[in-house]
Amino acid sequence: MTLTELQHAEQRMQQQWHDLVMAEQQDEPLEVLEQMYDTYILLAEEYNRCSEAYSQEQQTLEKATAKRKNKKKTFDGKSVKLAS
Repeated sequence: MTLTELQHAEQRMQQQWHDLVMAEQQDEPLEVLEQMYDTYILLAEEYNRCSEAYSQEQQTLEKATAKRKNKKKTFDGKSVKLAS
């Protein structure tokens, strides 16, 4: 999951909410508003899944980076820790 994908999911969700509010102000039938709301909920759930996936991927990358930084190197057969 990339940041761009997460941002697109957020934009779709926000656009659906905006469209729903506009439809309500234009006195669209209740059935239409309910369908639009259902779509909004699905997009919000998609955004939440994307956000969770992005967050987990970022944590994994941070852990891998920290692990590489702390990894010991060998020099002439001896284990040494490099200074940062």
